[in-house]
Amino acid sequence: MHTSEESYGKDTALNDVTFSVGTGRIVGLLGPNGSGKTTLIKLMNGLLQPTEGEVKIKGKAPGIDSKSIISYLPDKMYFADWMKVSDLLDFFSDFYKDFDRGRAEKMCDALGISREMKMKKLSKGNKEKVQLVLVMCRKAQLYLLDEPIAGVDPAARDFILDTILNNYNEEGTVLISTHLIADIEKIMDEVIFIKNGSIIKHALADDLREESGKSIDMMFGEMFHADVYQGGGF
Repeated sequence: MHTSEESYGKDTALNDVTFSVGTGRIVGLLGPNGSGKTTLIKLMNGLLQPTEGEVKIKGKAPGIDSKSIISYLPDKMYFADWMKVSDLLDFFSDFYKDFDRGRAEKMCDALGISREMKMKKLSKGNKEKVQLVLVMCRKAQLYLLDEPIAGVDPAARDFILDTILNNYNEEGTVLISTHLIADIEKIMDEVIFIKNGSIIKHALADDLREESGKSIDMMFGEMFHADVYQGGGF
């Protein structure tokens, strides 16, 4: 994936971002709030257009072809509250040829979530779980997950991480945007550190831990310490 620049007014959100990842990997896109994570994911999903440069997914610009191979989990709930769980299952079945409805139904049943329940009646944690089930039950080539564990309780985080780890297409790639490193470190194969719209490090997680003798969480804390205490925040 490559993009030269994405700007908002006078501010540059991303600058000369280039990276590639192989298949069968879970990749952490790590940076504090405002570092460009969500902008990058929206560019890859075709929801934003770069002001300069280009974005390529498997050699093609985002469009109909890329949307058919990308499964996207946004950082905010985007389903209407009046929809039932069964409505969402119908929608994904109709819209995505690679959606495994049977597996999604079994996962909802295992969670004790009635398919006749309306989204507005579900707790925040169960809404997050339903949305994740839908996204992960596609046999996609690229999963883009924007802050999947932010704002949910520890039990829900464990479910989310287990679901990601055990349900993604092993011939695909998972890109997870997060600033909650300690929770997600255990499932990452690669890490991409992003700061002020630029990638400052991209490496295998095991290599980084071996070279530094530190956890990814510790490295993140040292790398972004100034951002956290000068308003970047979490």
